[in-house]
Amino acid sequence: MRQGETSLPTDRVGAICRSLRRAIVERALTPGDRLPEDALGERFGVSRTIARQALGQLAGEGLVELRRNRIAVVASPSWEEARDTFDVRIGLERLVVQRLAGRLSAEQRAALEAHIAGEERASGGSEAASIRLATEFHLLLAEMTGSPVLGRYVAELGYRCALILSLYSRPHSADCAVSEHSEIVAALVSGDAARAVALMDHHLDAVAERARIVDEPRRERDLLRLLAPYVEG
Repeated sequence: MRQGETSLPTDRVGAICRSLRRAIVERALTPGDRLPEDALGERFGVSRTIARQALGQLAGEGLVELRRNRIAVVASPSWEEARDTFDVRIGLERLVVQRLAGRLSAEQRAALEAHIAGEERASGGSEAASIRLATEFHLLLAEMTGSPVLGRYVAELGYRCALILSLYSRPHSADCAVSEHSEIVAALVSGDAARAVALMDHHLDAVAERARIVDEPRRERDLLRLLAPYVEG
């Protein structure tokens, strides 16, 4: 057992998955980046077996591709897969806002408003933080439905969409996303389900339309260095 590997294997697998998801959302890891088991084990202080289990879980979520000879890389979805992913996500998030319209508790409303305030503060700073907070807004809405199914699948699709945007997106203003989030919350508070659905459809369509096919030059990647901020203490 590696130093620091004292918790249950499932806990360590979960911690690695959370860290890698965040690194993908914040674009520290980008499509095509290699994820060697030995390097992950060294960075997270776990065995290669546990690193392999984490990579297998992320492969099941569509974030990692497992190739021959146990080579794992960050997934590179095709353009067709990208559009389908967004279309499925739109359908799921319609269900989310339909369930929440007129049913938000005072605590939930306060949590959403606090999250949006955090997005506004981040909009003039780190792009990585803005991207992460924008994704987490949608995950927060899904969690508020109380449905484990919606929570799980919205999260998986949200992370996949973040990966897709790191591959295909063009620059855009974070201010647009924040104002759209505020409008969605206002519709939910007012109980106007039809408006909430229309706003969510428009918002996610706009996010999808920011994507385009661009061939980015490959960069040399130091996996141990770039994952350092994502290792959970």
